[in-house]
Amino acid sequence: MFSGTRKSRDYRVERMRKLTPEERELIKFAKALTRDEFFERGHRACQGCGPALGMRLITKTLGKDTVVSMVTGCMEIISSYYPDTAWKIPWLHAAFEVAASVASGMEAGFKVLMRKEKLPQRDITVVAIGGDGGTADIGLQALSGALERGHKFIYICYDNEAYMNTGIQRSSLTPFHAWTTTSPAGKKSKGQPVWKKNVPEIVAAHRTPYVATCSIAFPMDFIDKLKKAKEVNGPTYLHLLAPCPLGWRHPSDITIKIARLAVETCFFPLYEIENGKYRITYFPEELLPLKEYMRLQGRFNHLTDEDIQEIEKIVREEWELLKRKAEFFK
Repeated sequence: MFSGTRKSRDYRVERMRKLTPEERELIKFAKALTRDEFFERGHRACQGCGPALGMRLITKTLGKDTVVSMVTGCMEIISSYYPDTAWKIPWLHAAFEVAASVASGMEAGFKVLMRKEKLPQRDITVVAIGGDGGTADIGLQALSGALERGHKFIYICYDNEAYMNTGIQRSSLTPFHAWTTTSPAGKKSKGQPVWKKNVPEIVAAHRTPYVATCSIAFPMDFIDKLKKAKEVNGPTYLHLLAPCPLGWRHPSDITIKIARLAVETCFFPLYEIENGKYRITYFPEELLPLKEYMRLQGRFNHLTDEDIQEIEKIVREEWELLKRKAEFFK
C-alpha cells in the first residue's frame, strides 16, 4: 500500500514537471476559485464572448456578498432578458452613464443602514460594471465624481473596444485605425482616426488607491487584482480587456488566444498602480510582432504591413515608458 502511494505521488510530481506554463496556470486557476456560480449559464452571449468570461471570473472571485451596479451594454442585454436573469447575486440595471453614481449610493446606503443597526455588520463588496462606452465616454463624468468622493467600491470596465451591443460603433477606446461601422476603412480613412484613450491613467490622476489592467487570458493575474481591490478602503478601478468575436472579426474559438497576444505584443500590457506606484505584473518572455495579433482580426484587414509597423512603433514607445515608470518605484 505504501509502495503504491509513493508510486502515485512520484507520478504526480513527474506529471507536474512536464506541464506547460499555460497548464500550470489553469491548475492554479481551478484551485483558486469556489465551485459556486454567481453568473449563471443560459445567458445570451455570443460564442466566445470575452466579457461573459470576465463576468464569471468577477463573481466567482468576489463571492456571494457582492452587489452589482451595471449599465446598459452587452453584458446587461445578454444577462437580464426579461423575465430571466443570469445573476445569482443582487444586481441593478442603471442608466447608461451612471454605474459609478449608483454604486456610490449603494455604498453610502449600506453604511447608513449598518450604523443605524437596520442591517447586520458585514463586508459587502459594491461593484460597478460598464463597457468601454459606458465607462470612457458617457460614464466618465460619473466615474470621476465617485472617485473624487472616495467611495469604497470596485469599478470594472470590460473593454471590448466599441459599442458592440448597438452595431459596432467606435468608442474612445477603439484602437487606432480599427474598422467599426462609424469609423469605416476606405479611400479617405484607415478606420479609427485617434489613439485609444488611456482611462487607467485618467483614473490614477484622481489619486485612486488602486488601479490595474487585466485580461481574461491571464485569469490568476485578474483574480489576484480583484482580491486586492476588494481589500482597499476606497475606490478601485480594474480595466479588463475582453475580445468580442463579432466586432473584432475573429473566430469565436480563439478569443483567449487573441487576448493573450494583446499582452504578449504589449498592445495591452498588464500592470497595477498602487498608491501611485507602478508595477508591471506580467513581462512577456519575448515581445511578439504586433502583426501576429492584428492579422487575426478582420477589423484590421485593411491595414498594410507599413501601417502596422507605424502602430507597433508607438506601442513599443508606450511599453518602454511604462517600464521606466515601474523601474522608478523599485
